[in-house]
Amino acid sequence: MDKLTEKDLQELFNLKKKQKKKGRFSKFIVVLVILLNVIFTTGIFYVFTKVGNEPSTLIVSWFGFTTVELWSLSKIKREESK
Repeated sequence: MDKLTEKDLQELFNLKKKQKKKGRFSKFIVVLVILLNVIFTTGIFYVFTKVGNEPSTLIVSWFGFTTVELWSLSKIKREESK
């Protein structure tokens, strides 16, 4: 088994650090989308109680958009791992 030099250890450490940073962005996006969906749903409930009618086209469009964003992010992560 080869002995690792200090330089090799530092390179491995830097590589691992970069991998952790890459995962942070996607996790942030997922949490942000979930939080925005909760806020949107709360807003729609409020509008429904005041008006008595829900904006169904807006609801379908919003959840369609966020679903596509999450699927796209997962596809990027799958392609990265190959």
